[in-house]
Amino acid sequence: MDQIKLTQFSHGGGCGCKIAPGVLSELLSQMPPGLVPPDLLVGTDTADDAAVYRLNDRQAVVATTDFFTPIVDDPRDFGRIAATNALSDVYAMGGTPIFALAIVGMPLDKLPGEVIGRILEGGASVCREAGIPVAGGHSIDVLEPIYGLVGIGVVDPARVRTNSGAREGDALILSKPLGIGILSAGLKKGILSADGYAEMLRWTTTLNRVGAKLAELDGVHAMTDVTGFGLAGHLLEMCRGAGLAAEVEFDSLPVIPEALHLVRDGVATGASSRNWASYGASVSMRGDASEWQRKLVTDPQTSGGLLISCAPALANEVLALIEAAQGNAARVIGHMRAGSPVLTVA
Repeated sequence: MDQIKLTQFSHGGGCGCKIAPGVLSELLSQMPPGLVPPDLLVGTDTADDAAVYRLNDRQAVVATTDFFTPIVDDPRDFGRIAATNALSDVYAMGGTPIFALAIVGMPLDKLPGEVIGRILEGGASVCREAGIPVAGGHSIDVLEPIYGLVGIGVVDPARVRTNSGAREGDALILSKPLGIGILSAGLKKGILSADGYAEMLRWTTTLNRVGAKLAELDGVHAMTDVTGFGLAGHLLEMCRGAGLAAEVEFDSLPVIPEALHLVRDGVATGASSRNWASYGASVSMRGDASEWQRKLVTDPQTSGGLLISCAPALANEVLALIEAAQGNAARVIGHMRAGSPVLTVA
């Protein structure tokens, strides 16, 4: 069992195996319009993290699903990362999870039952940390290992935070450091250090539960979590939703140190190139920007941080809440400004 490497079964790993944003947009454009009841507060129109349905004036249901192929070889670590990533969408909407359903697809002829059990236990351990049960799920026999969750949460309708509420002049804050996709590429190449793996595991298993507290602040106008489309892709979604432009200071970006060394040496995922091909025309980087800098802002994050748009006067309070929840890694990385939905990386 110890000789089995989960990543050998997957053509991509973590959120790096998401369909590229340009392709996804084309596919979704072919979906016929559906029923949109007035109590559906958040649906498919803003590319948000989860759906939100109002039950009454004080309660709304937050529903999301997320699953992917292995990003690491250790079964329990894979389960922990996938579960943390799935619950992030509930927190990004300002909600609090109340239960989860497991999504399981496994090559039963290749993986021993003990390995599959460790994946499930890893996911369940994260749900216990979040204070929720895994109340059911569904499993199938497939060619590649797949694991994730349906996350169900609750939120006050007045406290829902979408990716489209940003305002001109808002400060942009990123709650976790970038570089997860780069570290995963280093792992596949066999060049990731033990310390680098520990940092990767630390951040991908850190719950974004601070999102529920941030949503209680009136000056927090928009939130999303940074995952497979990279920082640039998810910030552009925020720009399009608000009808604004964004400016980011590259030197202000929090980055996992080993990821910075690896990307400078040319280590990156194929998903980074696919991301750039999908939205690079809407990103302006400074004239002396290097290829590795482009790779970093498009790097697919698995279980990445929250991207928060808030009133500038509130930035220090937001940073303090994040630090109390998960350590001092959050940074103010830029601001929203008037203009067409483009991103400038200075």
